[in-house]
Amino acid sequence: MLKALKYPIVQAPMAGGVSTPALAAAVSEAGGLGFLAGGYKTSEELEKEIRELRGRTAAGFGVNLFVPGPDTADPQALEAYRAKLLKEAETLNVSLGAPDFDDDDYARKIALVQAERVPVVSFTFGCPAKETVQTLQEKGIEVAVTVTNPAEAALALDAGADVLCLQGAEAGGHRGTFSNDPDLREDIGLLVLIRLVRTLTDKPVIAAGGIMDGAGVRAALAAGADAAQLGTAFLLCPESGTNAAYRKALTDPEFTATRITRAFTGRRARGLVNRFMETYDAEAPAAYPQVHHLTQRLRKEAAARGQADYMSLWAGQGYRMARAIPAAQLIHELMTEFHGKQNL
Repeated sequence: MLKALKYPIVQAPMAGGVSTPALAAAVSEAGGLGFLAGGYKTSEELEKEIRELRGRTAAGFGVNLFVPGPDTADPQALEAYRAKLLKEAETLNVSLGAPDFDDDDYARKIALVQAERVPVVSFTFGCPAKETVQTLQEKGIEVAVTVTNPAEAALALDAGADVLCLQGAEAGGHRGTFSNDPDLREDIGLLVLIRLVRTLTDKPVIAAGGIMDGAGVRAALAAGADAAQLGTAFLLCPESGTNAAYRKALTDPEFTATRITRAFTGRRARGLVNRFMETYDAEAPAAYPQVHHLTQRLRKEAAARGQADYMSLWAGQGYRMARAIPAAQLIHELMTEFHGKQNL
């Protein structure tokens, strides 16, 4: 699929409503590879989006799925965090969600992407079983796995992945680490990660993390990547599902930095530093998806009210370079920059 693309641009699958069929279709139509985010949806909701996307374009696309991990949360730590958040829920006049564990409808989504013969299926938060990879490949589906270090890359290669998506520390949103262990491993920058993984394999790799312009795409490919994946760069495009408060925060001078935190979901993720993150970063337990469910209503109500200080404002380190232009125009500008302003 990467070799067949007109341009080496992949739109990151951003869960939570940002990645829409309209955005994925626009990217694929423009010569890149659009993605739908399967996370936080039921299989029925994902099926509806796949059908809508196919109604917008005949071009190839991908679907991303979350690999469920074990339930290793500390119930006492989770209850203590819930108790601390009660005052925030009272302030917004909402109830906290139930901090339940679930597998994100994983098995039914695997069956769905097989039945729909989605061209590319990528996995985040872990490596699918070899049997799952083989079953998808037998249906003509290419399998990509998100990795953040060479050890994860080796596991994905052993499972038979066709493509590796290398996520550098600069990336916005959730870290794609296989483990949610609270003992932090080193966060590796993108260019170093590409070079390290290139010592392991010559299979196609997608570079993700902090890429916002054509020069960034060119640097990733020069380091050994076959394509560049951009997420934050698409947040201000009109086709994205980025809500109004989120869009405003991305350009608001009051937000000056990003940080990796567990405060919103119990899994490490990079976003704009706001009051909620500052207050609860050190308090949040390593409990995913329990903390995600716990804070979900609070974050949705804050978005509806336009109160960005309570929201998970996922963004990569280069967020100030995001452009409020249609996705097709963004891809054209990226490739113009990539080629040094030569005619495409």
